Amino acid sequence: MFRSHILVCGGTGCTSGNSMKIYDALVERIKKEGLENEVHVTKTGCFGLCALGPIMIVYPEGAFYSQVKLEDVDEIINEHIIKGRIVTRLLYKETVSEDGGIKALNDTNFYKKQHRVALRNCGVINPEKIEEYIAYDGYEALGKVLTEMTPQDVIDVISKSGLRGRGGAGFPTGRKWQFAKNSPGNKKYVCCNADEGDPGAFMDRSILEGDPHAVIEAMAIAGYAIGADQGYIYIRAEYPIAVQRLSIAIKQAREYGFLGKNIFNSGFNFDLDIRLGAGAFVCGEETALMTSIEGNRGEPRPRPPFPAVKGLFGKPTILNNVETYANVAQIILKGADWFASMGTEKSRGTKVFALGGKIHNTGLVEIPMGTTMREIIYDIGGGCPNGKKFKAAQTGGPSGGCIPAHLIDTPIDYDNLIAIGSMMGSGGLIVMDEDNCMVDIAKFFLEFTVDESCGKCTACRIGTKRLYEMLCKVTDGTATMEDLDKMEELCYYIKENSLCGLGQTAPNPVLSTLHYFRDEYEAHVRDKRCPAGVCKKLLHYEIVADKCKGCTLCARNCPVGAITGTVKEPHVIDTSKCIKCGVCMEKCKFGAIIKA
Repeated sequence: MFRSHILVCGGTGCTSGNSMKIYDALVERIKKEGLENEVHVTKTGCFGLCALGPIMIVYPEGAFYSQVKLEDVDEIINEHIIKGRIVTRLLYKETVSEDGGIKALNDTNFYKKQHRVALRNCGVINPEKIEEYIAYDGYEALGKVLTEMTPQDVIDVISKSGLRGRGGAGFPTGRKWQFAKNSPGNKKYVCCNADEGDPGAFMDRSILEGDPHAVIEAMAIAGYAIGADQGYIYIRAEYPIAVQRLSIAIKQAREYGFLGKNIFNSGFNFDLDIRLGAGAFVCGEETALMTSIEGNRGEPRPRPPFPAVKGLFGKPTILNNVETYANVAQIILKGADWFASMGTEKSRGTKVFALGGKIHNTGLVEIPMGTTMREIIYDIGGGCPNGKKFKAAQTGGPSGGCIPAHLIDTPIDYDNLIAIGSMMGSGGLIVMDEDNCMVDIAKFFLEFTVDESCGKCTACRIGTKRLYEMLCKVTDGTATMEDLDKMEELCYYIKENSLCGLGQTAPNPVLSTLHYFRDEYEAHVRDKRCPAGVCKKLLHYEIVADKCKGCTLCARNCPVGAITGTVKEPHVIDTSKCIKCGVCMEKCKFGAIIKA
């Protein structure tokens, strides 16, 4: 038994902040002090509060140290571990109570409204040690399924739970599995979509980095349910930590007999392999993903036939994303009614969101379906920094839409988001404040879609390109009011005629911003003005003569010599030379330079 446990976040966010060097330094220092049998140091998955990384927690005190640096290691060992004195300056302030004691993480604003199901083991166990997963009921669900349940029993439980696909479309998981089970075939496949391509999304990556065995166990359960003996996890190669830990987990599962032949002496055989994606966003679409696994160019195929009938290598196949699988074992162990008790009538359970953009608490959150946007942004996320006003939130990535501030009290579930012109997507939630231009936001997402289009169908290949060009005209100040009507017409054409989900949803950012922020589009077109001061071709910088002290700081820092004036006299900006870089405004100490 150890007297102290030090948990160091080993997720990508904290790793990029040198958390693994901190881990190595902790191990080395503890060994030097001869405390190996008293203090246990382990690396875990993501704790969720990415904005505070690198993070470590020391138990039994529950001291939550944030923004830890390599040079802090000696102080933590000397003061906390050896002398028993908590290093208060490194504590996350939300965990410190009024009397100076330490509050439980679940009592902090960031965590208290969350309910972790898919993320239950992230930040708790070492993802590279199967024994720790087993200690938290790991592979118990697989054992129960193989020894006590029929394949139809499994599908019935998943169906009754109300679990819907967490990859974006929200298709009922049990119904998908039932289709595949009923499809005739001597060979069937189970696939996992870990090709998380939405800008700002890192939910699936974090689950695979922090709890890879949850996905492996669920895929084996799915294989038993539909009659498959082979599975593939399709993961993007840009996730090296997730790939490494997944590889370790698969190897361990085989060694323990949870993958391979005759699992739990049941006669059931199932194995898994990893396939690396090259970063194509379109390969997140199920048929394109399967085409890529087959070794071909990742392009979508017409449906029907759907993959449950004719999928990978022409055989019946189910495809679910990482988060969907992460719920399965818990549903088997705790029952369909337990899962269905969370969320809303049509959207059961919880949803993981990657919270980013103009928000204090950037990170990973898991909330019950039906939680409002206000609760996520203000209660959990801490609101927008610098006292800025919340303007909109983008959900669903390039396939989703922008939700304006007046709809902030909308309960988040599949149907509500679609009703207001957005969608759940895989779970990216990007917050925008008053300084964001909504036309520019739509343009950003559409540029991403244009780059990622596979080019197979005309509506997407050419339609999105023309739509992007129209948006460029708006931000350049050369568009007309008729162009706005043409844009909307083109959006609906692309939606109705594209082959796959990428093209069918590509116009959503444009349509939602046209609907909720049309005044901004019209300001760009009619007034040749960007209200947020973002679109460079529609703004210029001016020096307010009454405020200018003639300090010459702006002129000395202007990279193109566009500012002239003498010492202690008001300066002037030559707009014909100005490149609108904003350096002058940043350097001015008197607030004399404005964007107009």
